[in-house]
Amino acid sequence: MPRDPDSGMFAALHNRNYRLWASGQIVSLVGTWMQRIAQDWLVLTLSDGNALAVGIVMALQFGPTLFLSVWGGVLADRYDKRRILIFTQWASAVCALVLGLLDVGGLVALWHVFLIAFALGCVSALDAPVRQSFTIEMVGKEHLSNAIALNSMTFNTARIVGPAISGVLINLIGTGWVFLLNVATFGGVLIALYLMNKKELIPSEPAPRTKGQVRDGFRYVWGRKDLRVIMVSVFMVSTFGLNFAISLAVMARNTFGLEADGYGLLSTTLAVGTLAGAAYAARRKEAPRLRTFLGAAVAFGVFEVAVGLMPTYALVALMLIPTGALTLTFTTSAMNILQMSVPSEMRGRVMGIYMLSFLGGTPLGSPLLGWLADSVDPRAPLIVGGVISLVSGTVAGMYLLRSEGLKLRLARPEDGGRLPVFVLRPVIVCDATEQAVEASRAP
Repeated sequence: MPRDPDSGMFAALHNRNYRLWASGQIVSLVGTWMQRIAQDWLVLTLSDGNALAVGIVMALQFGPTLFLSVWGGVLADRYDKRRILIFTQWASAVCALVLGLLDVGGLVALWHVFLIAFALGCVSALDAPVRQSFTIEMVGKEHLSNAIALNSMTFNTARIVGPAISGVLINLIGTGWVFLLNVATFGGVLIALYLMNKKELIPSEPAPRTKGQVRDGFRYVWGRKDLRVIMVSVFMVSTFGLNFAISLAVMARNTFGLEADGYGLLSTTLAVGTLAGAAYAARRKEAPRLRTFLGAAVAFGVFEVAVGLMPTYALVALMLIPTGALTLTFTTSAMNILQMSVPSEMRGRVMGIYMLSFLGGTPLGSPLLGWLADSVDPRAPLIVGGVISLVSGTVAGMYLLRSEGLKLRLARPEDGGRLPVFVLRPVIVCDATEQAVEASRAP
């Protein structure tokens, strides 16, 4: 029986525009991860191993999300997303070029890294909601869930390759040349964007230019209980739990006495887990449910605490694999539910608010966790972040149970078994429609 080309693990790749996008992204994202590792190592070198300095540069890089990501969503709803992405890619390449030239020329100072990180953060804050909401215009709603999973596979493949390459190259040629190599990789996604067939895109109807569009976006999100739960949970987990850029770099250098390649290997093992999670998500036919999202938040918290308690470098690397898989499940579940359950004219703004929730807490969390690593122990950010993630997922689930009038009760199984089981009635589901959360009684 011939296989249906519109189904399967790589269904979205049957679309030419998406193939171009995925191919360009893998090249560009390898360079992005190379730069992230090199930037963290350069900051540690310039600051004599100060974890707080890494936290500050992260705060500067992700801080602009607080005031620009929602406006990036407004731009995505109003204008041609492809043209906006071309601009943001060129601007990001310029930031990498300036930092690379300063470093290679021996002129770089810590304040240069801070300033360029802030400039790159401004560009990224505008880019992220546009990038996320552009996916559906390439593949349509039918293949959106598969395309989001493939995006994650692309991202995490680069996350495996980039840090590994970067760790070796930093030791061989220095951080400056890594930044300059990243400049060249932007050509991958730019070429893809220029080669796309604009007639095959499925652009959403542009939102009219009216006052209060940002306010309307926040009002829409706050008016839906499921979106409120997702945004608050994402904020807490990403602000305090997803702190690997700080904790892994400091653990590699200060706890285990390793060089940049040791840090790169930890980042790679984390990415192996996220890639495995992305592969599973791509094979999954049904859309993720809200309970999948909350369950991933709780499980992620448990495993992150376990990573922080591992006594050896090898055990830390091993435990990062399931932790990475749960990280991916958490984030892709959130994006699937959001993109598939909101109207097209609101999608850019909702994704802008999502990016605000996902990255907006970094200016708060990164310096705090960096200080914690310096003052207490390099493992402390992992343990504290894991506990906060675990509590956040649990509280969010309890809130939904309470607000929907749901109860857990002990019942005898209907198949005549002897052991009692816990039954939840009605069951929370997310069916990826405008009514994203509904209660239905089990038969």
